[in-house]
Amino acid sequence: MTSTLLNRWPSVLGVGCAALVLATGAERTVLAIVLGVAALCYLAAAAAGRRWMAWVGIGAGSLAVAASTLAGLPWWAGLGIVAVALVAAGLLGGVPRRPLTAQSLALLGYGGLAVTAVLVAPAVGMVLAGSALAAHGIWDIVHYRRDQVVPRSLAEFCVLLDVPLGLGFLVLAATGAVSG
Repeated sequence: MTSTLLNRWPSVLGVGCAALVLATGAERTVLAIVLGVAALCYLAAAAAGRRWMAWVGIGAGSLAVAASTLAGLPWWAGLGIVAVALVAAGLLGGVPRRPLTAQSLALLGYGGLAVTAVLVAPAVGMVLAGSALAAHGIWDIVHYRRDQVVPRSLAEFCVLLDVPLGLGFLVLAATGAVSG
């Protein structure tokens, strides 16, 4: 059993993080930030042309959110600044355009949904962010199966964070347990 858990550490970590977020409260802002950081970590890997950079992207995205909040800016401003820098670095660094373009468009789509989720009514935002995060799980599965752009470990972690967390927030929204 321990060997199986060690081999599936990304799954265990993803489910554990989803459970932790769900246990600490139903805040749509937290869900939107998870969605934004999830999209940013894929962009980081594409912009660097290094799959392992997706794991670094999680930390960088989290730091960008914290820094922008400390500076009195909305959390998404920090993610946007990092995203623009990543795209510029990728273009200047000559990384393959197709993955960079795909990940940039995905960030715009998922990031746009994340920002919208915090600007609309709380219940609507919860449903929007929960649906978008669960749908990001499909993005994770595609990348896991293709074994491209990000390491499989990241895609495995992400799908087992995104889907349970997104669906969990949809259940909370349906039961009326909605806040911030």
